[in-house]
Amino acid sequence: MRYILYLIVFGEAVLISALVIPFIIRFARKWEIVDKPGERKIHHTPKPLMGGVGIFTGFFVTIVGNIVGFYLLFYSDFVQSHLQSIVRVFPLLHTVLPKLIVILGGGFLIHLLGIIDDIFKEKISYQPKFIAQFVIAVLVAVYGVRTHFMPGQIPDIIITSIWIVGITNGFNLLDNLDGLTAGVSIIAAFIFFVIAVLQGQIFFAFILAALAGSALGFLFYNFYPSKLFMGDSGSLFLGYMFGTLTVMGSYVVPSSASLIPIVMPILILSIPLYDTFSVMFIRWRQGRPLFLGDKCHFSHRLLDLGLGHRTVVIFIYLVCFCIGMTAMLLPYVSVAGSIIILVQAVIIYVLITFLIMIGTKNANKGI
Repeated sequence: MRYILYLIVFGEAVLISALVIPFIIRFARKWEIVDKPGERKIHHTPKPLMGGVGIFTGFFVTIVGNIVGFYLLFYSDFVQSHLQSIVRVFPLLHTVLPKLIVILGGGFLIHLLGIIDDIFKEKISYQPKFIAQFVIAVLVAVYGVRTHFMPGQIPDIIITSIWIVGITNGFNLLDNLDGLTAGVSIIAAFIFFVIAVLQGQIFFAFILAALAGSALGFLFYNFYPSKLFMGDSGSLFLGYMFGTLTVMGSYVVPSSASLIPIVMPILILSIPLYDTFSVMFIRWRQGRPLFLGDKCHFSHRLLDLGLGHRTVVIFIYLVCFCIGMTAMLLPYVSVAGSIIILVQAVIIYVLITFLIMIGTKNANKGI
């Protein structure tokens, strides 16, 4: 029964997101909220922005609607008399609801920040946006959505805030090809969903199902060739959600041989992390501003090797899926097995880096 409910939540989010997107396209075109072609862009015609509004709407309406519906059901005489499974789950919802409200509140603020950036594209510098993200992340951490690794609250608040802002910006930077960020989000959400189901984290699983569904509803319009971009309203929101949800998840099980499974989020979200760190390194090495956009992203470098747009996106999907699926084994293998999984992930990215470097050198030589 529970798996049917997961599927229903997923389907609701897909449907709502997909139905909202056409209205967003018309609205963005009417008010010229578009991403125009430029030297740092690979598209050649203006594309509507704010697709993230569809993602946010699909997710928010699904989550809030189901919570309200659950409460209405719980207080009905029929449920009290016949559906004891719902009655038993109700105290669990009461327990997680305060943190869920904090996550949704922070998500609304980060989404609003993204909308403002989409509307006033390139008129707002990165500094105020970065500060706003940190303020939101700190508030979320202060109100209970944080790690519990360190003695005392302040170190955990600092670690959580850095993680949330880092993942938020990682997904923002990753949004540079049609279908890339949405697809990676769906894969990551699916993997975290499976982890949540295996470990009995019911509401965590429902949230991830809704997040994956809302991203899929958007992907129908965003896969190459896209009809619109998600913009910062979508990429910041998706990054924020993964940043907050991953600090709420549980990864070490009673049978785990070590604490190594706590690195699972790093492996599952390694695509945006790899893209962020590799881009920053290239800009630093070339003496260029770290936060000035360019075409040095992971995906752009694969395009420069002669791969097609869809091929690059699907290749990155496969890397994300393979590393993420392997990471799922961490709680259930020995210490030696965990180390092998970590080394394997590192080797995959080392191989990708070497292939890109060699391909770039050969291209420059005209080979």
